[in-house]
Amino acid sequence: MAAVSEIERGRDAYARRAWADAYASLARAEGLAASDLELLAVAAYMLGRVPDYLGALERAHDAYVAEDELLAAARAGVYLGMNLAMLGDIGQAGGWLGRAARLVERAGADCPERGYLLLPAAVRSDAAGDHAGAHDAAAEAVVIAERFADRDLFALAAHVQGHSLINLARIDEGFRLLDEAMLTAIAGELSPVVTGIVYCGAIAGCEEAFDVRRAHEWTTALARWWDAQPDMVAFTGRCLAHRAEILQLRGAWPEALDQAQRAHERCRQSMNILAAGQAAYQQGEVLRRLGELERAETAYREANECGREPQPGLALLRLAQGDADAAAAAVRRCLAETRSPLKRSRLLPAYAEIQIAAGNLEEARGAANELAEVARRYPSAMLSAIADSVQGAVELAAGDSEAALVTLRGALVTWRELEAPYEAARTRVQLALACRALGDDDTANLELETARRVFDELGATPDVVRIDALAGRPGTGESYGLTARELEVLRLVAAGKTNREIAATLVVSEHTVARHVQNIFGKLRVPSRTAATAFAFEHDLL
Repeated sequence: MAAVSEIERGRDAYARRAWADAYASLARAEGLAASDLELLAVAAYMLGRVPDYLGALERAHDAYVAEDELLAAARAGVYLGMNLAMLGDIGQAGGWLGRAARLVERAGADCPERGYLLLPAAVRSDAAGDHAGAHDAAAEAVVIAERFADRDLFALAAHVQGHSLINLARIDEGFRLLDEAMLTAIAGELSPVVTGIVYCGAIAGCEEAFDVRRAHEWTTALARWWDAQPDMVAFTGRCLAHRAEILQLRGAWPEALDQAQRAHERCRQSMNILAAGQAAYQQGEVLRRLGELERAETAYREANECGREPQPGLALLRLAQGDADAAAAAVRRCLAETRSPLKRSRLLPAYAEIQIAAGNLEEARGAANELAEVARRYPSAMLSAIADSVQGAVELAAGDSEAALVTLRGALVTWRELEAPYEAARTRVQLALACRALGDDDTANLELETARRVFDELGATPDVVRIDALAGRPGTGESYGLTARELEVLRLVAAGKTNREIAATLVVSEHTVARHVQNIFGKLRVPSRTAATAFAFEHDLL
């Protein structure tokens, strides 16, 4: 009777999504049937107890086999295989998927489980860049799901098919499928684990395709689902990471940093190491913009340890430290390894910025042209703003200030519509330089003042330093023997400018800038631009 009571309590808690109570009651109960073992497994998953989830699901599989419920056992085998594959245990994953396929053949009937067996191959194809193959396998699974009215299968298959269509530049079709899958999740028609997969997958698709508005909408929906289940740990890390990225774009940097840190802890707890790496990378992005370069580097290193490529953030960090060569080499290597146009579009803006800083204008122009083509193929307001910002920067560096003004004005309008204050302020700085080059100093000063106010509110110290250098504001306090001109040069060095860019800004020769830089090294007793920048920050010379 006590065992029955525990089972009933566990089932009731499961129905209420009280995961801790459900897990505790079902774990204490004896003689669980296969279906109750599956409830125990799901409760463990939702609590972030991945090893317990796998153990309980394996027990459920064995119990289903013993009860001659071969298709239910096969479905458990598919979930075991897919989860083990995500954890990197490819051998066991393949074994479970093979066992599931044999059970389906033994059952001998047309069934939704045949659709579930298509999903691992579809996911592998998409990850390998065979988006057409992924689409075909997922589309076949969708047909099976509709024939058997299997909501979970439909949502999972539509999710994979939608991602493959986005990668095939069929954006509208892809989002229609992702949105349809999301509707089933919001309506409560899916099992708990599948609901979380669909939520996070839809948001990831939005971020991949630079659809900021849709990502914000679905992140809000995910947060509501999470808030209704206080015990839940699974998916919360990814939810926080998605939220951090949106907060960063909207300029709420302290909150974004807090969310990214919490996301990292939650993802570690639920053994989602790759997602933990993304959360660490997100921390690095905020810290770099704040000028906390050492903490940013630590975050990027942690992201790399978790398997998340730390580029282009780490390359931009090197540029901020004055090492343009290391920055260029890193982002060039990463681009060479990346084939997906959408993934390349996340690297190309940094590549162009670094190449402009290094004086390699043709390389930067090539990046701008590629970005423009990606923005054409994958329509998105944010991607268009990125492409215009890069194109405007290249035109400005090439001396075509009139063309740069037109391009950058368009980018600024879009950044403001997207409520992206940092990107808008950076665009204003480029506009100011274009106006200055055309002799319109009044407008240039207005744009710089507006940008500085935004940077100051955000806490973007390196950008404030750069604007003060461009505006010729004098330093305060001890100058450590530096002349006013040497202080100006030091501020531009700290802003990541090359000697050529400094010469253009100050309207002097590169030889003169080089002499000033050497004088700065001698007076501050530092060996490099990086060390001079660190000295300037430490001694409040900026």
